[in-house]
Amino acid sequence: MLIVDDEPLARLRLRSLMQGLPDISLAAVGEACDADDALRQLQAAPLDAPWDLLLLDIRMPGPSRHMGLRLAALLRTLAQAPAVVFISAHAEHALAAFDLDAVDYLTKPVRRERLHAALQRVQLRLAARGAAGAVSTAAAALAEAPALVVSDRGRVLRVPLPEVLYLKAEQKYVTLRTALHSYLLDETLSELEARLAGLGGPPFIRVHRNALVARHAVRALELREVPGSQDPGDGSSEGWAVRVAPVDEWLAVSRRQVAAVRAALAA
Repeated sequence: MLIVDDEPLARLRLRSLMQGLPDISLAAVGEACDADDALRQLQAAPLDAPWDLLLLDIRMPGPSRHMGLRLAALLRTLAQAPAVVFISAHAEHALAAFDLDAVDYLTKPVRRERLHAALQRVQLRLAARGAAGAVSTAAAALAEAPALVVSDRGRVLRVPLPEVLYLKAEQKYVTLRTALHSYLLDETLSELEARLAGLGGPPFIRVHRNALVARHAVRALELREVPGSQDPGDGSSEGWAVRVAPVDEWLAVSRRQVAAVRAALAA
């Protein structure tokens, strides 16, 4: 948090009001005496620890009487703009402040309970921004991941390899399973296995002559009754099977592949 105010006593009062506020975590509190000083500190902050909040006075020395508003307008052009809570002795600038996406507008003298409420709102906004950023990063990483381009019932689809849980040959088709969808492919399992190897994505394990399972989806290996558990025939009998997450489905494991599945679980 950066307190931006040209009056030292005003900055000191804000610091004292913040002492011991419940449910408020402040990693660091800095001070700036005017808009130019604030901008210098914002630009000098390390990328992994930027200032995430400004308590910003509106009237400060500078070319304009309302340098706080000018600074806030400039900050909106930054990729990682800090949250802003305006603090002013004049209530008439509130509309302009909220047009600049201010979290709150406090009038002097600031009361402790109003400051507390404003900081709580800031924490909620920063938490939401962090969650949105994490989702965006994950989506971007998934978009850049190796993918199988498949034809399914007349559609051409790009399925990122991290989404693929298993591929299972059934009669004339291969079922490609993700957490949300199943696709029917008309390629052979051997052809798909060769394509997976060429893409260099996450590893897959051949658990049976008719099934490939993503290593990251392997969750358990048990003796249980699963159709096709035994290599001879396709009947239902007790044999080794692997549980695939997060769909919680069981696939038969041939005897010769039990060691490979155990190794995947151990890894």
